[in-house]
Amino acid sequence: MDWTRLVGELRDAEYFRGIVTPETQPFRVAFDAGLTDVEVARSEARHGFRFPPDLRAFLQTALPRGDGFPDWRAGDATVLAAWMREPKEGILFDVEHSSFWMDDWGARPSSLVRAKETAARFLDAAPRLIPVFGHRMIPAEPGQAGNPVLSVHQTDVIYYGFDLEDYLRHEFKIAGRHPWPEQVRPIRFWTKLL
Repeated sequence: MDWTRLVGELRDAEYFRGIVTPETQPFRVAFDAGLTDVEVARSEARHGFRFPPDLRAFLQTALPRGDGFPDWRAGDATVLAAWMREPKEGILFDVEHSSFWMDDWGARPSSLVRAKETAARFLDAAPRLIPVFGHRMIPAEPGQAGNPVLSVHQTDVIYYGFDLEDYLRHEFKIAGRHPWPEQVRPIRFWTKLL
């Protein structure tokens, strides 16, 4: 994958956030210099995951910046940690308020406190989701290129790209998307929410 070329295409593309009206202004994705090996290692150690190789290569080519993008170089570690907790907290919210429960978790405890504790244990064992942009996230596992990008809002989880390149082209309306494959890589736990 030629990440330098894709970064150039992203820089040149105009993107509209939210609802488009005559007053809506487009924006372009801005980039800083890519992360160094030291900065990658620091982020991974601080947050307890490893970037999949394709996300790492993209972030080391150029670091996207601005609203919606995580700042893996100088971002507030507390803010980034909270961002990464959002999928778990959203699912726990649905356990509490929408009676969400997965069959894999066994019988739902009658106590809400116990139900949330049980769900939290399963969520803690699930692959970490790494923010890419907004609530679009890529699983840290497996540690291979080609993981799908998921749109995650509570238990509303969908594929938003079959891999990182497809996601970026989809999200930012860049030409050159490939046909959707017959099989998208399954991700332990998260695929069952789709």
